[in-house]
Amino acid sequence: MSFKDLEMLPIRSFAVVGAGIIGAAVARELTMKFPGVQVTVVEKEGRVAAHQTGHNSGVVHAGLYYEPGSLKALLCRRGVELVTDLAQKKNLPYEKCGKLVVALDSAEETRLHSIFERAKANGVPGVELLGPQGIKSIEPNAVGRLALHSPDTAIIDYAAVAQALIDDVLEAGGQLRLCCTVERISEQKTGVVLHTSEGEIRADHVIVCAGVQSDRLARGSGAQNQPRIVPFFGQYFQLEEEYRSILNGLVYPVPDPKYPFLGVHLTKRVDGQMTVGPNAFLSLSRENYRGLGLNARDFAEVLANPAFWKFAARNAPAAVREIRSVASKEFFLQQAAKYVPSLEGAKATRLTRGIRAQAMDQNGGLLDDFAIDYRAQTTHIRNAPSPGATSSMAIAQYIVENLQM
Repeated sequence: MSFKDLEMLPIRSFAVVGAGIIGAAVARELTMKFPGVQVTVVEKEGRVAAHQTGHNSGVVHAGLYYEPGSLKALLCRRGVELVTDLAQKKNLPYEKCGKLVVALDSAEETRLHSIFERAKANGVPGVELLGPQGIKSIEPNAVGRLALHSPDTAIIDYAAVAQALIDDVLEAGGQLRLCCTVERISEQKTGVVLHTSEGEIRADHVIVCAGVQSDRLARGSGAQNQPRIVPFFGQYFQLEEEYRSILNGLVYPVPDPKYPFLGVHLTKRVDGQMTVGPNAFLSLSRENYRGLGLNARDFAEVLANPAFWKFAARNAPAAVREIRSVASKEFFLQQAAKYVPSLEGAKATRLTRGIRAQAMDQNGGLLDDFAIDYRAQTTHIRNAPSPGATSSMAIAQYIVENLQM
């Protein structure tokens, strides 16, 4: 049955698992597309945006890096428009502060030219390449041989965005069930049953936006075993108050293809504070944000996954680099000082880490694009890496338009 057919049917019911930003956006999109349809959002925590949404950098990505024509690139550009409009309508904290991606040597310059071409192909507005003096004109305290300037890159409070989306759901007559853990999902002839810690919830169709738990709920409902989630934590540091205004916007490194993650960068927040981060290292749990964060079940599942060992064998140099940043705050800040020399000797406070729900295929490859598994009565979001938050409202539109019912 197509999306257009669905619009012509009598009132139906939907359940959305997860009240992070993607779950909130999907629920809102359902209420907008199907007025009168019952939409229930089920969240195991006691608040909205308790996990990835509430622990990210807050950057509204412009779409610089992504393969032109990919789902990631297309939904990012659309997502920027939607989240910006929402912030304006809801008066949410938002600042178009701009971003520099800075090359420090000739090899990085070559890669930066390729990123520039991608950005233009993706329709990112206003991008330009700047030499050393151009860098100084944008960020007087930054240095580099060449930089890509993205003036439209912005910062926002994604937890506030998620709450605004949920508020719209509730205003439209939807429901939010907090402190309600979905344990498994079963499809039946009469609909779908969510087996939860608070009893059964029935719906005609379920959309699962469960982040780090997405693979477990997918397997439990009969979906494919792959991809599997391997959690990686990212640590941010907040610079001391005197460095609050050291940059006007964001300063990023040029991505190195030898490493699976971006590397240390400087990110301004909507509260005006300046942060440095993140590193990226294997997390010992999926949802523990402090200390060692060990969860025996989560860690054992990673160790028992053959794909993880394939990934680890290919990325040993990256692991060595990242473990230094985990072990030493001074080393971490030294990496940032390569781009902003006046940070030399700066002090910083460790912030609560974030945990990235990274999907990994059976060969140990990290899934780069968004992955959505459509079933007859259940839709699973299997992978929504950065720029997942930026793209959230566009992802919701895409999912709802492609529902298979």
